[in-house]
Amino acid sequence: MATSTGTDWNAWQESWDRQQEWYMPDREERFRVMLDMVEALVGRAPRVLDLACGTGTISARLLARFPEATSTGVDLDPALLAIAEGTFAGDDRVTLVTADLKDPDWPAELPHDAYDAVLTATALHWFRSEPLAALYGQVAGLVRDGGVFLNADHMIDDTTPRINAAERARRHARMDEAKAGGALDWAEWWQVAAQDPVLAEPTARRFEIYGEHADGDMPSAAWHARVLREKGFAEARPVWCSPSDTLLLALK
Repeated sequence: MATSTGTDWNAWQESWDRQQEWYMPDREERFRVMLDMVEALVGRAPRVLDLACGTGTISARLLARFPEATSTGVDLDPALLAIAEGTFAGDDRVTLVTADLKDPDWPAELPHDAYDAVLTATALHWFRSEPLAALYGQVAGLVRDGGVFLNADHMIDDTTPRINAAERARRHARMDEAKAGGALDWAEWWQVAAQDPVLAEPTARRFEIYGEHADGDMPSAAWHARVLREKGFAEARPVWCSPSDTLLLALK
């Protein structure tokens, strides 16, 4: 449905999903397991913090499955937040916050002091290990006792180099096949956004903030679990994985 700007926000969400699925064909499966664990541990009406929310991918799936849930989405990207704002306009279950997760005071921008669940996917690999550990300490302070943190992302085990190389080669071969079929990659998707009359300006600001995409350390799932326990979670372990990615759950 087009808004007063003439922009079809659902179409932008679909476009973002297709671009992300080029990298992660099992993307919806990780979201399903993520929400399974939310339901198992904190119920069907959770207060959720959608961390580095982007276009609101997690929030959209959360509310479709749990209509009584509420979500606070936090991100710094003005273009992705514009899509989220257009998507959730008029839905009082969703609050969107602009904040830099590398700013130590970012939690002060949130509307709540505590959440049942903090959820994130394919975002925190931008962080180097030291600032990510500091962020995990802040996340631990935001999750209530009995609440959960779930992070689905690329986590690399350096102890298995031959497995890693084989998996990467197979994944990139599949991506090349999809690209030949017309799939957009990250850079191409942003080129399209930069040409859109509504998204052009926030896209320009986005590249002023971030520059080109740069990955962080992407440490192993074992590192994530250890650091989350050190920062105040009682339990932490993977609850789903693909050959390249892991969904790690931490319980307060």
